[in-house]
Amino acid sequence: MASRISATDLVGLLNRIFSLFDRLCDRYHLEKIKTIGDAYMVAGGVPVPRPDHAEAIANMALALQHRMHGFCTREGLPVAIRCGIDSGPVVAGIVGTKKIAYDLWGNTVNVASRMESQGEPGKIQVSEATYQRLRHRYHLEKRGTVFIKGKGTMTTYWLLGHGDSCKLV
Repeated sequence: MASRISATDLVGLLNRIFSLFDRLCDRYHLEKIKTIGDAYMVAGGVPVPRPDHAEAIANMALALQHRMHGFCTREGLPVAIRCGIDSGPVVAGIVGTKKIAYDLWGNTVNVASRMESQGEPGKIQVSEATYQRLRHRYHLEKRGTVFIKGKGTMTTYWLLGHGDSCKLV
């Protein structure tokens, strides 16, 4: 898309989208970590641990998917987002002495990033660890075994929605 609209319009578009994401972060009591180009990193359970962190992230991802459905740029170009979720331990904090920024590190961060980058537009891809946390309360569909760069083959799932008596499709 960057090749089809001006840099100023692209930044304006990202600002509109990320402002929506920020409002949803507040709604679900999640922590915005940073933006990286056109990527938005959010975490649940940091800096204060919470037992429902996976559910809160899933709820935000589903809300994002819903709000972005049919979203277009001012030029009429469609915008689709990919979401990736993993669950597990991370280390959070600040390193260095210049441009101090709160950040997260760990395998969980890397897997979540791969879930996003190797997902599909308009879909929410989750890892096995996240599937295990969500499977009883959400509708999930097994994507299958996928080669994940830097990780090898992993079983991944699509998060499809909420549900009280969900079964794997």
